Amino acid sequence: MPFTVVITRDVEDRYRGFLGSIMLELAPGMYAQPRLSAGVRGRVLGGYGQLRRGSIVVCWAEPSGNGGLGLRTFGEPPKTIVTHNAMLFVRRALAHDERAAK
Repeated sequence: MPFTVVITRDVEDRYRGFLGSIMLELAPGMYAQPRLSAGVRGRVLGGYGQLRRGSIVVCWAEPSGNGGLGLRTFGEPPKTIVTHNAMLFVRRALAHDERAAK
């Protein structure tokens, strides 16, 4: 049962209420749970499919994962997690980048 951290930004109150019911809110929008099972974490991750605004980052200890972390992001701004030499990096399009305009 790995330690799980969830960070929210500008999400609807129902997400914050749900997270607050199963996790400790350490700071506004930041939640932690030291013993969240993979099954419960899967149900938590499944609830973000209808996110209408804001963003959510979920990370947990994953010994077999790159950098020892499992990581999922939802919402805006869009981020792409890439791996390089077993490390995790976040890639975002820059506002002036031509690829972002497409």
